[in-house]
Amino acid sequence: MKNKKRIVFFNGFYLPHLGGVERYTSNLVSKLKKNYDITIVTCNVPNGKKHEFIDDIEIYRLPVFNILKDRFPFIKKNKIYKEVIKQICNSEIDHIICNTRYYQTTRIGVKIAKKKNIDLSIIDHSSSHISLSNRIIDFFGNIYEDYLTKQILKANPRFYGVSKKCNEWLKYYNIEAAGVFYNSISKQSVKKANDKDKVYISYVGRIIKEKGVENLAKAYMLLKEKYNIDLTIAGDGNYLEYMKNNYPSINYPGSLSHDKVMKLLEKTDIFVHPSMYPEGMPTSILEAGMMKCAIIATDRGGTKEVLDSNQIGIIVKENVEDLCEKLESLLKDKKKMIKLQNNVYKKICDNFTWESTAKKVEEELRKYEK
Repeated sequence: MKNKKRIVFFNGFYLPHLGGVERYTSNLVSKLKKNYDITIVTCNVPNGKKHEFIDDIEIYRLPVFNILKDRFPFIKKNKIYKEVIKQICNSEIDHIICNTRYYQTTRIGVKIAKKKNIDLSIIDHSSSHISLSNRIIDFFGNIYEDYLTKQILKANPRFYGVSKKCNEWLKYYNIEAAGVFYNSISKQSVKKANDKDKVYISYVGRIIKEKGVENLAKAYMLLKEKYNIDLTIAGDGNYLEYMKNNYPSINYPGSLSHDKVMKLLEKTDIFVHPSMYPEGMPTSILEAGMMKCAIIATDRGGTKEVLDSNQIGIIVKENVEDLCEKLESLLKDKKKMIKLQNNVYKKICDNFTWESTAKKVEEELRKYEK
Protein backbone atom coordinates (compact mmCIF):
# COMPACT_ATOMS: atom_id res chain seq x y z
CA MET A 1 0.00 0.00 0.00
CA LYS A 2 1.32 3.42 -0.94
CA ASN A 3 2.00 5.57 2.12
CA LYS A 4 3.33 8.78 0.59
CA LYS A 5 2.77 10.78 -2.54
CA ARG A 6 5.76 10.82 -4.91
CA ILE A 7 7.49 13.89 -6.33
CA VAL A 8 9.90 13.47 -9.25
CA PHE A 9 12.34 16.35 -9.73
CA PHE A 10 13.96 16.89 -13.14
CA ASN A 11 17.27 18.75 -12.82
CA GLY A 12 20.00 19.56 -15.31
CA PHE A 13 22.52 18.86 -12.55
CA TYR A 14 22.46 17.41 -9.06
CA LEU A 15 25.03 16.64 -6.37
CA PRO A 16 27.94 15.92 -6.39
CA HIS A 17 27.95 18.54 -9.16
CA LEU A 18 28.00 21.84 -7.25
CA GLY A 19 25.88 24.85 -8.06
CA GLY A 20 23.04 26.97 -6.74
CA VAL A 21 20.24 24.88 -8.28
CA GLU A 22 21.82 21.68 -6.98
CA ARG A 23 22.04 23.02 -3.44
CA TYR A 24 18.52 24.41 -3.70
CA THR A 25 17.13 21.01 -4.69
CA SER A 26 19.15 19.11 -2.10
CA ASN A 27 18.01 21.35 0.74
CA LEU A 28 14.40 21.41 -0.40
CA VAL A 29 14.08 17.62 -0.76
CA SER A 30 15.74 17.10 2.63
CA LYS A 31 12.63 18.75 4.12
CA LEU A 32 10.05 17.37 1.69
CA LYS A 33 11.11 13.72 2.11
CA LYS A 34 9.42 13.63 5.52
CA ASN A 35 6.01 13.70 3.82
CA TYR A 36 6.84 12.64 0.24
CA ASP A 37 8.83 9.97 -1.57
CA ILE A 38 11.42 11.77 -3.69
CA THR A 39 13.00 10.82 -7.02
CA ILE A 40 15.51 13.01 -8.84
CA VAL A 41 16.21 12.64 -12.57
CA THR A 42 19.38 14.42 -13.61
CA CYS A 43 22.43 14.20 -15.88
CA ASN A 44 25.31 11.91 -15.06
CA VAL A 45 28.64 12.92 -13.56
CA PRO A 46 32.03 11.21 -14.08
CA ASN A 47 31.90 7.70 -12.58
CA GLY A 48 28.27 8.26 -11.55
CA LYS A 49 25.78 5.41 -11.22
CA LYS A 50 22.69 5.47 -13.41
CA HIS A 51 20.49 4.59 -10.41
CA GLU A 52 21.15 4.90 -6.69
CA PHE A 53 19.66 5.96 -3.35
CA ILE A 54 21.36 8.65 -1.24
CA ASP A 55 19.79 9.63 2.11
CA ASP A 56 16.47 8.02 1.08
CA ILE A 57 16.42 10.03 -2.16
CA GLU A 58 16.16 7.97 -5.36
CA ILE A 59 18.44 9.31 -8.11
CA TYR A 60 18.48 8.47 -11.82
CA ARG A 61 21.39 9.84 -13.87
CA LEU A 62 20.99 10.17 -17.64
CA PRO A 63 23.99 9.70 -19.99
CA VAL A 64 25.43 12.87 -21.55
CA PHE A 65 27.82 13.82 -24.34
CA ASN A 66 31.23 15.21 -23.35
CA ILE A 67 30.52 18.78 -24.60
CA LEU A 68 29.61 21.77 -22.42
CA LYS A 69 28.84 19.17 -19.77
CA ASP A 70 29.62 21.53 -16.87
CA ARG A 71 27.43 24.33 -18.20
CA PHE A 72 24.82 22.77 -20.48
CA PRO A 73 24.67 18.98 -20.66
CA PHE A 74 23.49 17.36 -23.90
CA ILE A 75 21.68 14.11 -23.16
CA LYS A 76 22.75 10.98 -25.00
CA LYS A 77 19.55 9.18 -25.97
CA ASN A 78 21.07 5.71 -26.07
CA LYS A 79 20.00 2.34 -24.65
CA ILE A 80 20.75 3.42 -21.06
CA TYR A 81 18.65 6.56 -21.51
CA LYS A 82 15.70 4.57 -22.85
CA GLU A 83 15.93 2.08 -19.96
CA VAL A 84 15.95 4.87 -17.37
CA ILE A 85 13.02 6.74 -18.94
CA LYS A 86 11.03 3.50 -19.15
CA GLN A 87 11.60 2.83 -15.44
CA ILE A 88 10.49 6.35 -14.55
CA CYS A 89 7.39 6.18 -16.76
CA ASN A 90 6.39 2.87 -15.17
CA SER A 91 6.58 4.27 -11.65
CA GLU A 92 3.69 5.88 -9.80
CA ILE A 93 4.12 9.67 -9.79
CA ASP A 94 1.93 12.35 -8.20
CA HIS A 95 3.91 15.49 -8.99
CA ILE A 96 6.68 16.46 -11.39
CA ILE A 97 8.82 19.49 -10.56
CA CYS A 98 11.36 20.76 -13.09
CA ASN A 99 14.12 23.10 -11.98
CA THR A 100 14.88 25.77 -14.63
CA ARG A 101 13.31 25.97 -18.10
CA TYR A 102 16.33 25.62 -20.37
CA TYR A 103 17.79 22.18 -19.62
CA GLN A 104 16.84 19.13 -21.69
CA THR A 105 15.79 17.40 -18.47
CA THR A 106 12.93 19.90 -18.17
CA ARG A 107 11.69 19.02 -21.66
CA ILE A 108 11.75 15.33 -20.69
CA GLY A 109 9.87 15.97 -17.44
CA VAL A 110 7.27 18.06 -19.26
CA LYS A 111 6.69 15.33 -21.86
CA ILE A 112 6.23 12.65 -19.19
CA ALA A 113 3.85 14.88 -17.20
CA LYS A 114 1.76 15.60 -20.28
CA LYS A 115 1.70 11.96 -21.42
CA LYS A 116 0.70 10.60 -18.00
CA ASN A 117 -1.45 13.58 -16.93
CA ILE A 118 0.75 14.31 -13.89
CA ASP A 119 0.65 17.57 -11.95
CA LEU A 120 3.50 19.73 -13.28
CA SER A 121 5.42 22.66 -11.75
CA ILE A 122 8.50 24.49 -12.99
CA ILE A 123 10.76 26.39 -10.60
CA ASP A 124 12.70 29.09 -12.41
CA HIS A 125 16.13 30.21 -11.19
CA SER A 126 17.12 32.98 -13.60
CA SER A 127 16.33 36.65 -14.08
CA SER A 128 17.31 37.05 -17.76
CA HIS A 129 18.64 34.97 -20.63
CA ILE A 130 21.53 32.72 -19.64
CA SER A 131 24.96 33.87 -20.85
CA LEU A 132 28.09 31.81 -21.59
CA SER A 133 30.13 34.98 -22.32
CA ASN A 134 30.25 34.21 -26.02
CA ARG A 135 28.16 36.46 -28.26
CA ILE A 136 27.56 33.83 -30.94
CA ILE A 137 26.73 31.03 -28.49
CA ASP A 138 24.56 33.40 -26.45
CA PHE A 139 22.64 34.50 -29.57
CA PHE A 140 21.70 30.95 -30.50
CA GLY A 141 21.29 30.01 -26.83
CA ASN A 142 18.68 32.74 -26.37
CA ILE A 143 16.78 31.50 -29.42
CA TYR A 144 16.89 27.97 -28.04
CA GLU A 145 15.73 29.12 -24.58
CA ASP A 146 12.81 31.02 -26.12
CA TYR A 147 11.87 28.04 -28.31
CA LEU A 148 12.08 25.59 -25.42
CA THR A 149 9.94 27.82 -23.21
CA LYS A 150 7.24 27.99 -25.90
CA GLN A 151 7.26 24.19 -26.14
CA ILE A 152 7.01 23.84 -22.35
CA LEU A 153 4.05 26.21 -22.20
CA LYS A 154 1.99 23.77 -24.30
CA ALA A 155 1.80 21.51 -21.22
CA ASN A 156 0.28 24.33 -19.11
CA PRO A 157 2.64 24.00 -16.12
CA ARG A 158 2.55 26.24 -13.07
CA PHE A 159 5.62 28.43 -12.71
CA TYR A 160 7.31 29.54 -9.51
CA GLY A 161 10.44 31.67 -9.15
CA VAL A 162 13.07 31.41 -6.45
CA SER A 163 12.70 35.18 -6.10
CA LYS A 164 10.30 37.92 -7.16
CA LYS A 165 12.95 39.01 -9.65
CA CYS A 166 12.65 35.63 -11.38
CA ASN A 167 8.89 36.08 -11.64
CA GLU A 168 9.39 39.50 -13.23
CA TRP A 169 11.60 37.87 -15.86
CA LEU A 170 8.96 35.21 -16.60
CA LYS A 171 6.66 38.01 -17.79
CA TYR A 172 8.98 38.32 -20.82
CA TYR A 173 7.34 35.04 -21.91
CA ASN A 174 3.87 36.25 -20.85
CA ILE A 175 4.02 33.87 -17.89
CA GLU A 176 2.26 34.92 -14.70
CA ALA A 177 3.98 32.98 -11.91
CA ALA A 178 1.85 31.22 -9.31
CA GLY A 179 4.15 32.23 -6.46
CA VAL A 180 7.67 32.32 -5.04
CA PHE A 181 9.55 29.36 -3.59
CA TYR A 182 12.43 31.32 -2.11
CA ASN A 183 15.95 30.01 -2.16
CA SER A 184 16.69 29.58 1.54
CA ILE A 185 19.10 28.32 4.16
CA SER A 186 19.01 26.25 7.33
CA LYS A 187 18.95 28.38 10.45
CA GLN A 188 21.99 28.23 12.71
CA SER A 189 23.57 30.33 15.41
CA VAL A 190 27.01 31.86 15.01
CA LYS A 191 29.31 33.91 17.18
CA LYS A 192 31.39 36.35 15.18
CA ALA A 193 34.93 37.24 16.22
CA ASN A 194 35.14 40.97 15.53
CA ASP A 195 38.29 41.63 17.56
CA LYS A 196 40.69 40.69 14.74
CA ASP A 197 43.21 43.20 13.42
CA LYS A 198 42.91 41.84 9.90
CA VAL A 199 39.66 42.09 7.93
CA TYR A 200 38.80 38.94 6.00
CA ILE A 201 36.97 39.28 2.69
CA SER A 202 35.62 36.37 0.65
CA TYR A 203 33.71 35.25 -2.41
CA VAL A 204 32.22 31.77 -2.81
CA GLY A 205 30.78 30.50 -6.08
CA ARG A 206 31.63 29.54 -9.60
CA ILE A 207 34.80 31.16 -10.87
CA ILE A 208 33.68 32.29 -14.31
CA LYS A 209 34.13 35.68 -15.92
CA GLU A 210 30.47 36.70 -15.68
CA LYS A 211 30.50 36.25 -11.89
CA GLY A 212 32.59 39.45 -11.65
CA VAL A 213 35.47 37.88 -9.71
CA GLU A 214 38.06 39.93 -11.57
CA ASN A 215 36.39 43.17 -10.46
CA LEU A 216 36.74 41.95 -6.88
CA ALA A 217 40.39 41.04 -7.43
CA LYS A 218 41.17 44.46 -8.89
CA ALA A 219 39.43 46.26 -6.02
CA TYR A 220 41.38 44.16 -3.53
CA MET A 221 44.69 44.99 -5.22
CA LEU A 222 43.90 48.71 -4.95
CA LEU A 223 43.05 48.45 -1.24
CA LYS A 224 45.54 45.94 0.15
CA GLU A 225 48.38 48.45 0.34
CA LYS A 226 46.30 50.73 2.60
CA TYR A 227 44.48 48.19 4.79
CA ASN A 228 45.27 44.96 6.60
CA ILE A 229 42.98 42.74 4.54
CA ASP A 230 42.88 39.21 3.19
CA LEU A 231 40.84 37.93 0.22
CA THR A 232 39.72 34.37 -0.47
CA ILE A 233 38.00 33.40 -3.72
CA ALA A 234 36.59 29.90 -3.25
CA GLY A 235 35.14 27.72 -5.97
CA ASP A 236 35.98 26.24 -9.33
CA GLY A 237 35.38 27.19 -12.93
CA ASN A 238 36.94 27.94 -16.29
CA TYR A 239 38.32 31.29 -15.05
CA LEU A 240 40.22 29.88 -12.08
CA GLU A 241 43.59 29.39 -13.80
CA TYR A 242 43.41 32.89 -15.28
CA MET A 243 42.75 34.34 -11.83
CA LYS A 244 45.60 32.37 -10.23
CA ASN A 245 48.03 33.51 -12.91
CA ASN A 246 47.05 37.18 -12.81
CA TYR A 247 46.24 37.67 -9.11
CA PRO A 248 48.51 35.23 -7.24
CA SER A 249 48.33 37.06 -3.88
CA ILE A 250 44.67 35.98 -3.43
CA ASN A 251 43.77 32.71 -1.67
CA TYR A 252 42.21 30.08 -3.96
CA PRO A 253 41.17 27.01 -1.92
CA GLY A 254 39.21 25.54 -4.84
CA SER A 255 35.79 23.91 -4.55
CA LEU A 256 34.80 23.47 -0.90
CA SER A 257 32.32 21.20 0.84
CA HIS A 258 29.34 22.91 2.43
CA ASP A 259 30.88 22.57 5.91
CA LYS A 260 34.12 24.17 4.75
CA VAL A 261 32.21 26.97 3.01
CA MET A 262 30.41 27.75 6.26
CA LYS A 263 33.69 27.71 8.20
CA LEU A 264 35.19 30.13 5.68
CA LEU A 265 32.15 32.41 6.02
CA GLU A 266 32.29 32.23 9.80
CA LYS A 267 35.80 33.68 9.58
CA THR A 268 34.76 36.20 6.90
CA ASP A 269 34.01 39.81 7.86
CA ILE A 270 32.88 41.07 4.45
CA PHE A 271 31.37 38.87 1.76
CA VAL A 272 31.37 40.22 -1.79
CA HIS A 273 29.09 38.93 -4.56
CA PRO A 274 30.12 40.98 -7.63
CA SER A 275 28.04 38.97 -10.11
CA MET A 276 27.13 40.12 -13.61
CA TYR A 277 25.27 36.84 -14.18
CA PRO A 278 21.46 36.37 -14.47
CA GLU A 279 21.02 35.05 -10.93
CA GLY A 280 17.84 33.75 -9.34
CA MET A 281 18.40 34.06 -5.60
CA PRO A 282 22.13 33.62 -4.89
CA THR A 283 22.66 30.88 -2.31
CA SER A 284 25.98 32.38 -1.28
CA ILE A 285 24.22 35.61 -0.21
CA LEU A 286 22.01 33.62 2.15
CA GLU A 287 24.91 31.56 3.49
CA ALA A 288 27.02 34.65 4.09
CA GLY A 289 24.17 36.42 5.86
CA MET A 290 23.47 33.40 8.06
CA MET A 291 27.14 33.41 9.07
CA LYS A 292 26.93 37.12 9.96
CA CYS A 293 29.02 38.51 7.13
CA ALA A 294 28.54 42.11 6.04
CA ILE A 295 27.47 41.78 2.39
CA ILE A 296 28.36 43.86 -0.65
CA ALA A 297 26.62 42.66 -3.82
CA THR A 298 25.47 43.68 -7.27
CA ASP A 299 21.76 44.02 -8.00
CA ARG A 300 21.33 40.63 -9.63
CA GLY A 301 18.41 38.26 -9.21
CA GLY A 302 16.71 38.40 -5.84
CA THR A 303 19.66 40.01 -4.04
CA LYS A 304 17.69 43.20 -3.32
CA GLU A 305 14.91 41.12 -1.77
CA VAL A 306 17.43 40.24 0.95
CA LEU A 307 19.50 43.45 1.00
CA ASP A 308 16.43 45.66 0.83
CA SER A 309 17.95 48.61 2.68
CA ASN A 310 21.39 50.06 3.39
CA GLN A 311 20.93 48.89 6.97
CA ILE A 312 20.93 45.27 5.79
CA GLY A 313 23.61 45.26 3.08
CA ILE A 314 25.27 47.30 0.37
CA ILE A 315 24.30 47.19 -3.31
CA VAL A 316 27.21 47.96 -5.62
CA LYS A 317 27.49 48.86 -9.31
CA GLU A 318 29.11 46.40 -11.69
CA ASN A 319 32.47 48.13 -11.88
CA VAL A 320 35.77 48.18 -9.99
CA GLU A 321 35.54 51.81 -8.90
CA ASP A 322 32.23 51.53 -7.06
CA LEU A 323 33.18 48.19 -5.54
CA CYS A 324 36.44 49.65 -4.26
CA GLU A 325 34.60 52.64 -2.77
CA LYS A 326 31.97 50.47 -1.03
CA LEU A 327 34.57 48.10 0.36
CA GLU A 328 36.62 50.97 1.69
CA SER A 329 33.56 52.48 3.40
CA LEU A 330 33.33 49.35 5.59
CA LEU A 331 37.08 49.09 6.14
CA LYS A 332 36.99 52.64 7.52
CA ASP A 333 33.92 52.04 9.70
CA LYS A 334 34.04 48.79 11.64
CA LYS A 335 30.93 49.68 13.68
CA LYS A 336 28.94 49.91 10.44
CA MET A 337 30.35 46.57 9.32
CA ILE A 338 29.25 44.87 12.56
CA LYS A 339 25.79 46.47 12.36
CA LEU A 340 25.31 45.09 8.84
CA GLN A 341 26.43 41.64 10.01
CA ASN A 342 23.82 41.51 12.75
CA ASN A 343 21.00 43.02 10.68
CA VAL A 344 21.37 40.69 7.70
CA TYR A 345 21.52 37.67 10.02
CA LYS A 346 18.17 38.60 11.56
CA LYS A 347 16.62 39.31 8.14
CA ILE A 348 17.55 35.87 6.82
CA CYS A 349 16.52 33.99 9.96
CA ASP A 350 13.11 35.67 9.83
CA ASN A 351 12.44 35.25 6.09
CA PHE A 352 14.64 32.75 4.25
CA THR A 353 14.74 29.32 5.93
CA TRP A 354 14.17 25.93 4.29
CA GLU A 355 11.45 25.10 6.77
CA SER A 356 9.32 27.99 5.52
CA THR A 357 10.04 27.31 1.83
CA ALA A 358 9.28 23.58 2.10
CA LYS A 359 6.02 24.39 3.91
CA LYS A 360 5.04 26.72 1.05
CA VAL A 361 5.84 24.04 -1.55
CA GLU A 362 3.77 21.42 0.29
CA GLU A 363 0.82 23.79 0.63
CA GLU A 364 0.89 24.42 -3.12
CA LEU A 365 1.22 20.75 -4.07
CA ARG A 366 -1.67 19.68 -1.85
CA LYS A 367 -4.00 21.99 -3.79
CA TYR A 368 -3.49 19.77 -6.85
CA GLU A 369 -3.33 16.30 -5.34
CA LYS A 370 -5.94 13.79 -6.51
